[in-house]
Amino acid sequence: MRAFNIAGPCQADIHYVLPPLARLPEVRRLIDSRTYFVLHAPRQTGKTTAALQLAAHLTAEGRYTAVMLSVEVGEPFAEPAEAEPAILKAWRRAASWQLPADLQPPPWPEDVPGTRIGAALSAWAQHSERPLVVLLDEVDALPPRMLSSLLRQLRDGFPGRPQAFPWSLALVGMRDVRDYVLAAGGSGRRGAGSPFNVKAESITLRNFDRAEVAALYGQHTEETGQAFTEAAIDRAFELTDGQPWLVNALARQCVASLESAPGTPVDVAHVDAAKEALILRRDTHLDSLAERLREPRIRRVIEPILAGQTLAGVEPDDVRFALELGLVRVRDHGGVEIANPIYHEVIPRALAETAQYSLPRIEPAWLTSAGDLDEAVLLDAFLAFWRQHGEPLLGTSPYHEIAPHLVLMAFLHRVVNGGGSIEREYAIGSGRMGLCVRYRQATLAMELKVWRPGAPDPLTEGLEQLDGYLAGLGLDHGWLVIFDRRPESGRLADRTHADVAVSPGGRRVTVVRA
Repeated sequence: MRAFNIAGPCQADIHYVLPPLARLPEVRRLIDSRTYFVLHAPRQTGKTTAALQLAAHLTAEGRYTAVMLSVEVGEPFAEPAEAEPAILKAWRRAASWQLPADLQPPPWPEDVPGTRIGAALSAWAQHSERPLVVLLDEVDALPPRMLSSLLRQLRDGFPGRPQAFPWSLALVGMRDVRDYVLAAGGSGRRGAGSPFNVKAESITLRNFDRAEVAALYGQHTEETGQAFTEAAIDRAFELTDGQPWLVNALARQCVASLESAPGTPVDVAHVDAAKEALILRRDTHLDSLAERLREPRIRRVIEPILAGQTLAGVEPDDVRFALELGLVRVRDHGGVEIANPIYHEVIPRALAETAQYSLPRIEPAWLTSAGDLDEAVLLDAFLAFWRQHGEPLLGTSPYHEIAPHLVLMAFLHRVVNGGGSIEREYAIGSGRMGLCVRYRQATLAMELKVWRPGAPDPLTEGLEQLDGYLAGLGLDHGWLVIFDRRPESGRLADRTHADVAVSPGGRRVTVVRA
C-alpha cells in the first residue's frame, strides 16, 4: 500500500505522487536548446523527485544520456582537493543505478585539484554516444570555496559543449544563481564578476494547485476507499497554498488519526486537527523553516511583516531570497505576505519559543473552579507578570521590533496550554498585530500596537483597528495592548497599567499600556 511521502524523493511504488514534470512545462525546451539553467524552489517541493524523473524520462526516450547527480557529499570539505574525490565517487554510484551499462561514464581522468569536476564532465561528454544532460542537485550544500570552484569549472567547460562538455546542465537547489554567487563569496550584484555567467534562464517548481491536491488525495481514495470531502480538500489547499510537503503531511496526519476507522471520510475537522498536530510536533521541514528565521537577510523581511510595517529600506535581493526559500509569497494585488496559513502560525510560534522556555513558573490563577477563563484575573496576572519579567524577557527575542509581541505570545501560550488556541492576524503595512485567544467557551481578542520614538500615541488608531477586528469576530469587547518603546517613557514596571476605553463602534476596550 502506498502512503503520503514527507521524507526524501517520491518513489511511485510506495508513495502517492503526481507527475512532477507537469509543473515544469518549460524544462524540455531548455534542454533541447542546449541550455545551462537553474532549477530552484523551496525545500521539499519535489525538486529531487522531478530531477530523477526527468533524467529517467530523457534517457528512456533514447536521445540523451541524462542523469541526476548530487554534490551533497562535498559539504563537509572546505577545499576542492578534498571534496572533488568524494563527489566523483558519489557520481559513479549514482550513474550505476540510473543508467544502463552502455551509458555508464568512463574512468574519471586524473587531474589537479580544482579541475577534476570539469575534467570528469568533459571526458564523459566525449565518451557518450548520446548528448550528455546533467542535473546537479544539492548545489546549496557546498561550502563557499568548493561552490566557487564548481561554478568556475562549469563556466570554463561551457564553450566546449556539446562535444567536450554536457549538452545541457541544470543547477538544482533552493537558490537562484545570484544567491549561489553570494554564497561563493561574490557580490551577486548586477554587473559584478560572476563565477557562473553562462546561465540562460532560471525556472522554479511551483506549488500544487487545487486540482493537483485533489488528484493526489484521490490516489489514496482509489487505493483504500477512504475519501477526502471536497470541503476537506479546499481546507487543505487553503492552509498550505499547495506547498507539497505540507499537502502530504496534512493528509498523512489525517489518515493516521483515522487508522482505527479506515473507512471514515476525512473532513474539515480532521484537517484542522492535523494542522495543529503538525505545528506542535515541528517536524524536520518546519524545524528547518524556523532555523532560517535567524538569518539576517530573512529577519530583515519577516520582522516588518510581523510588525505590520512596510518593507521600506529592505534590499530587493533580501525579499527575493525570502521568496525563493518559500517563506513569503506575492499577493495578487502586490506586496508580500507569509507564504501560507500554516507558516503564518509556525513563524511567530518559533520566534516566541525562547521566551516561552525563559518564562518563570506561573500559576494559572486565571481559571475558575470550573476550568473556564476569568478575563479580569487574567488581566491582573499579565500586568504583574509584565512588571516583574517583561524587561529581561525582551532580550530573548532575535527580532527586536516585535520582542514585546513575542513575549506576550509566550505568556498566552502558557495560558492556553493545550486547552485552547491562539490565532494571529498581521499584514504588511497595517501597523498592527491581532491575537485571538480561544479557551473553551471564551474568546478574547487583542490588538497589539507599538508606540515608537517620535510617533504619536497610537491609541486612537488602535481603537479603530480593534473595532474592525472585534466586528469580524462578533465580539463586544477586547484588549488594546500598547507597547511603549520610547526611551523617555520611564521604567517598564512603573508605566505598566490598564484603563478602560470605548471604541468608535461603542465596544468596551481594556487598554493595556506596557
